[in-house]
Amino acid sequence: MSDTPGSKQNTAAFYGQAVASFAVAMAATAIGIYQLSADAWVRGFLAIAVLYLVTSSFTLAKVIRDRQEGTAGTAPSPSYSTFEKH
Repeated sequence: MSDTPGSKQNTAAFYGQAVASFAVAMAATAIGIYQLSADAWVRGFLAIAVLYLVTSSFTLAKVIRDRQEGTAGTAPSPSYSTFEKH
């Protein structure tokens, strides 16, 4: 079995489950914020906070993926202790 970097694909079921999970979580959060017995500015603030959290989560996931793809084919760099001479 060959295990080459970049050849791994997610199954359609895994992709569908991830999309469905995201949709259910966003819908439940939106309904919860809408049904919240608070002033409109509080609900608006919570909605903006949720959108900011979602966008920053996507950015973090992309950065982590890009870093892993960038180091997938390279040998690990040597690590040195702070007290070693170079």
